[in-house]
Amino acid sequence: MNTLIAIIGLGVLCLLFEIFNLRKAIVPITILGLLGVLGLTISEFNSTESYYNNMIVVSKFSSTFSSLFIVLTIFLVALGHNFYENHQSKISDYIAIKIFLLAGAVAMVSFGNLAMFFLGIEVLSIALYILAASDRMNLKSNEAGMKYFLMGSFASGIILFGICLIYGAMGSFDVTEISELSQSAELPVWFPIGIVLVTIGMLFKVAAVPFHFWAPDVYEGSPALTTALMSTLAKVVAMATLYKLLSVMNADISESFKIIVVVISMASMTVGNIMALRQTNVKRMLAFSGVSHAGFMLMTLLSLSTSAGSLLYYASAYSLSGIAAFSVILYVCKNRDNEDIVNFHGLGKTNPLLAAILTAALLSMAGIPIFAGFFAKLVLFNQTIQAGYLALVIVAVVNSIISVGYYFKLILAMYTKEPNEERKGTPVIIYAVAVIAIVLNIALGLFPSFVLDLLA
Repeated sequence: MNTLIAIIGLGVLCLLFEIFNLRKAIVPITILGLLGVLGLTISEFNSTESYYNNMIVVSKFSSTFSSLFIVLTIFLVALGHNFYENHQSKISDYIAIKIFLLAGAVAMVSFGNLAMFFLGIEVLSIALYILAASDRMNLKSNEAGMKYFLMGSFASGIILFGICLIYGAMGSFDVTEISELSQSAELPVWFPIGIVLVTIGMLFKVAAVPFHFWAPDVYEGSPALTTALMSTLAKVVAMATLYKLLSVMNADISESFKIIVVVISMASMTVGNIMALRQTNVKRMLAFSGVSHAGFMLMTLLSLSTSAGSLLYYASAYSLSGIAAFSVILYVCKNRDNEDIVNFHGLGKTNPLLAAILTAALLSMAGIPIFAGFFAKLVLFNQTIQAGYLALVIVAVVNSIISVGYYFKLILAMYTKEPNEERKGTPVIIYAVAVIAIVLNIALGLFPSFVLDLLA
């Protein structure tokens, strides 16, 4: 609860800095504030408390995932230092929206009541709609914002309808009471229908097949920094929330439900990877790559009682790789009309360090040792086999091999093609964020127990 209050206070402070004409101090003070909030969150790792009649529940699960969200937000705020200099809006608006988005993310993994769950979703979603359309002079950004708003509104409506059915069946929004009542022998038919509807809405937020059609267009049209946010922070928030929702409502989902999860997981991995092979735009390629990774993360729903640690580990590995990759994309594609692979030609010659970082990030996403992505998949596959879904693991391994194809298409473009033009000097903050993110990724690969043991 202290974390949530501190984040909201920091967001308000960002807006006040604009009033007092302290624009240059917004980014550094926001980063320092987020570091302080991170320390506050870490101090609550071993505490379990509820606030406001169980509306907010602080637990090890919420604290660990909130810490990951805060770290990702620090990176995203740092990358925005020079990103908004060509925009007409004030930088305080963008930074404050990201901070309030973080507040929604923390609420989504800390809810003890379905009302708080929905409130967190809407705070996060509205912030994303605004950021997607924030490049007002760009028609693609306008289209991305409108498409995301319309599709996201439908998904939110489905979630809200599901919550209403759950309330109608149980007579309560409190997840503890709902969990206790769900153990009864006879459940109203509205309860499982409500669970299914809420799950469908969350699968849209995760961009899992067949609810993924919005992702490529929205990723391509949105400003690159917003795409980085959607690809990393927003995706892992939605996945963690779906995991918690199914865990706290009832720890034992039915076999028929698990079969549906298996099918969606297989379809997400396969469709995402096959479509990514065809892309020439890097943001669209990473959008379909994100669909594939959503399929991998859905595997954790097959063993809810034991896979929280593996979900945290996979989410950390994937999001850190995404931050490192988008740091390079922001540098390469700045002031360009597109993010096509041709822009990356010869990057290995003109900027070897950033090319190496992007290569490492892509290799981690592909699941190549020594990066955390490899060990995250290894842990996930082991748990899924123990749960009795060997066929799903085989499909996942095949898809991991397929993904190498489009990741290496970008890597080969950097090292085997001649550069199109000389690139200007790289901002120090790009180097800092990219290096720190990929070093953390490698560290998690070398010491996986550091994260896995947090939710053991």
